[in-house]
Order: sequence, then C-alpha cells, then structure tokens
Amino acid sequence: MASEIPVHPADAKLPSRVAELCEAVLEDGGHVLSAYREPVSQSWQIFALIPTKRLAPTPYQRDLSRPHVKRLQEVIEKLDRFIDPVVAVRSEDGKYWTPNGNHRLAAMKKIKAPEIPILLIPDSDVAFQILALNTEKAHNVKDKSLEVIRMYRALMEDPDRGSKTEKSFAFQFEEAYYVTLGLVYEKRARFAGSAFSPILRRVDKFLAQALGNAFSERVSRAALLEEASDRLDARVDELKSRGVNHPYAKTVILARVNPLGRARKTIPTFQQAFAKLSKSLEDFDVGTVRWGG
Repeated sequence: MASEIPVHPADAKLPSRVAELCEAVLEDGGHVLSAYREPVSQSWQIFALIPTKRLAPTPYQRDLSRPHVKRLQEVIEKLDRFIDPVVAVRSEDGKYWTPNGNHRLAAMKKIKAPEIPILLIPDSDVAFQILALNTEKAHNVKDKSLEVIRMYRALMEDPDRGSKTEKSFAFQFEEAYYVTLGLVYEKRARFAGSAFSPILRRVDKFLAQALGNAFSERVSRAALLEEASDRLDARVDELKSRGVNHPYAKTVILARVNPLGRARKTIPTFQQAFAKLSKSLEDFDVGTVRWGG
C-alpha cells in the first residue's frame, strides 16, 4: 500500500519508518493523502484523514475554553468547511494525540464530524516542542502553568525522558517558575500567580537534577509559595476590614515587601527569598497603605 501513497517530491523514496506509519494510518481506518518533506529541515510528515474519535488531546495541556470552542464551532459551520488541520503524533498502542489542536478537535466533535485532517509527525518528541510553541489560544499564567506541570508529570513518568534533567527541558517549559506555579494552581484554582511572577521569575531557576529528583524540590518550593500567599491574603483581609477593597491590593503589598529590592549582582536563593518574603508579609503594617483618589 505504501507504493500507492502520493509522495512529494515525486522522486523521493519514502523512509521505512514513514511508510510503516502510513500503513498504520490505513489500518486505523484513516486515509493517507500525502507524505512530504516540510520546507524548513526537510523532515518527513504525513497529511492524512483519521476518524475523529481516534484523536485526543495530550493529557498535559491546558484546559478547554468553552467560549473558544463555541466560537470555533460557529466559524466552521459558517464556512461549512474545516480548513485548519491539527498536528498529531501516533503512539505505539495506536492512539493519536494532538499537542496543539484541543479546541479545534472539540469543535469538530461538537458538530459530529466523522473525520479530521491531521499533519502526522513521525517524531513523538516534537509534540512537546509544539506544545511549548502553541499559539492557538493565548496563554495566561494559570493556563501555561497547568500545561507545564502536566507536561512535567508526563515526562517524569516516561522511561526514556524521566532520567533527563529538568534543565534539559527548558525550551519546552519556557520558565522554571511555571512548574512551581502549576503545583499551586492544581490545589488553588484562584491563586494570584501573576502577582508573584515578578519575584518568581528572578529566583526560580531550572534544576540540574533528573525530573524525578527535581520534583520533590518543586513541591517544597510550591509549599513556600503557598505560605507566602496565605500571609498575603491575611494582609489583604485586613485592608478589606478597613474598608479598602482594591483589585491591585496584592500587587501593591508585594511591591512594598519585595525581598529582591534593587538587587542586581547577588540574587538570593529561592528559599532565602521566600523566607524573607513571608516574614515581611507577616510583619507588614497595612496602615501604611494609602490609596489616592
């Protein structure tokens, strides 16, 4: 069957691993439309149609935005066609995962489309890189952090990748503090991650430890962050009891007690910074806060 698959360029020989993947798509009830070399690195990719029910989002990406799915569904129905194939990889057990098409897939399932067009990538490692570059829907700090911690867990449990250092996945995770924030967001959906981000960005760095070992340090850092958050919440509650209910109260208080100050050359460790931050929050006098107006 591989010899019947359209190949671009026409004089190229289909590598055995790509030919085998094409055969697998056919066995899975799909249709291979073409195998081709993408124009940047000339890597092989497959353009195919597969049953929509066989495709699922990777389990470590951000949660669905229902309004975004609804909007995509409306656009697809308005155009009366689907024009944006999703990227997918096929696992050894025959499952198809999309690292960046969760919302488009959900919209297609809503309209009960029997098949969905995919760009099938033979290299499963690319899925993690695509996820890091996903621009289908803009991330906020919470979405990105939850996506990263789910990716982190998946990598940690993978026999081949779990022994690699946290630092080796810096490209996929983008920022080290997303891992710490993700652990907190899993427990506290309404956590004020953006308020702490300026401090975290400077003191939370990638660890040169295997993911499994680094994870315990991440749990410890998340606990320190939660402790600081609890003390910040207490100060904000004091302000509210005084009749001050300002949307930027947390940001203002954190700016006052920032343990980094104007530090340039010497940055404290995560533990040092948050120990000082928690102490400063505990001692902070909300009576010093004045709001203009």
